[in-house]
Amino acid sequence: MSVDVEGKSLVELLAMLEPAPVPAPVSMTPQTLGWAVLAVLLAICIVAGLLTVLRHRRSNAYRRAALTELAAPGISATKSAEVLRRAALVAYPRRKIAGLYGDDWLKFLRQTSEKNRFPASTYQRLTEAPYKPTAPDPEVTALAKHWVKTHKRERHAR
Repeated sequence: MSVDVEGKSLVELLAMLEPAPVPAPVSMTPQTLGWAVLAVLLAICIVAGLLTVLRHRRSNAYRRAALTELAAPGISATKSAEVLRRAALVAYPRRKIAGLYGDDWLKFLRQTSEKNRFPASTYQRLTEAPYKPTAPDPEVTALAKHWVKTHKRERHAR
């Protein structure tokens, strides 16, 4: 099977070349059991992580709702106190929160908040707010926002 190449032009010689054979496609599936196990474990970890994030997000929905209400411009101290009370009722058992008022309510807020960076007068205005109409009070609103953001939720609070 000898091919005569003498006297042929370069173009003719190139036309005589046969194309290189195409290799078989490489499979993307794992070839060993170890890679398959690793893929399953990775999928389980991703699903567990997503479920944890969703559970955390759902359990903190009351915080987002309260912070949205507290972010309204010109919110009164009465409304701030009401939102704070509702958030506490979601985060802690009703039997523990519903009966608190005055100094007991303040003690509860101080115990469950991370840092008490507000003066006593702000706490006092917060306890008086539900019982008398008040003008917007940025310090009371800031206190309510701080508590909603930083309180530690009691486990199994519902």
